[in-house]
Amino acid sequence: MLRGLYTAAAGMMTQQRLHDTVTQNISNINTTGYKQVNSVARSFPEMLISMVGGNEPGVKRIGKLNTGVFAEESLSSFTQGVVRDTGRSSDFALVSNLELQDPATGQNYTFDANGKYVGDDGTVVYQPQAFFTVRDADGKEKYTRDGSFHVNAAGQLLTAQGYEVLDANGNPITLPAGTSMDQISVDGQGVLRRNGNAIGQLRISEVTLPNQLVRDGHGVFEAQDAQAAGVRALAANDPAFATAEVRQGSLETSNVDTAQAMVDLLAAQKAYEANQQVIQYYDKSLDKAVNDLGRV
Repeated sequence: MLRGLYTAAAGMMTQQRLHDTVTQNISNINTTGYKQVNSVARSFPEMLISMVGGNEPGVKRIGKLNTGVFAEESLSSFTQGVVRDTGRSSDFALVSNLELQDPATGQNYTFDANGKYVGDDGTVVYQPQAFFTVRDADGKEKYTRDGSFHVNAAGQLLTAQGYEVLDANGNPITLPAGTSMDQISVDGQGVLRRNGNAIGQLRISEVTLPNQLVRDGHGVFEAQDAQAAGVRALAANDPAFATAEVRQGSLETSNVDTAQAMVDLLAAQKAYEANQQVIQYYDKSLDKAVNDLGRV
């Protein structure tokens, strides 16, 4: 009987985790460049139930039993958000649909709507993603899709959180003295031009394994091992720019599906309540067993 209590309690904790994840997504619907988080649940190892004895000699297999579930991890969905025009010259959006070849066949993977390819053997391949490259106050290189930049008094191009926006050489972008962003035009490859002359290029990083990125808050990600995540900077005229584009005067909105988020929120609530009722039934049964049957 206690096994049932543990199973129901595990279900409640898992639904609480799912509820918290969906709530986080809903609260960031209007956050520029926010990437939705999906909670992944996994059942405990199955137990093989068998019956010994009975009319037939030996052991008779009845079936398998799961003894609970737990929220294993939270995965970010890097699907493209809607790009909207802002008219501000310091706003930038990345539109990307990067490709990746299967080394065995030489053909491009066909990714689903969630940016994944699942092979016949269950192998999962994630679609590479493009990011703006920034640097925090501690000198750490980080990645974001939030292109709501601004220029400070020293002419440095900064993110909304004050991080330095890096150029193709990994240096902070600083505009020439007396220059405003209204005088700067940026093409699809992130090249900054003033009066038709190139003065720098936004450092656009391709991350081959975006699932290796760790959230750092404010729509910023960090690669704890850049080599393992397959991070590389895209140079001018890089073939990847055939499927990736920088758009000036635009921002990428959150990729949260509001309708699906509300459905997930209600489903988590109902499942939580169902597990709660199971615990209440077990509590009543144990009360009967201890206080009533115990007196017989």
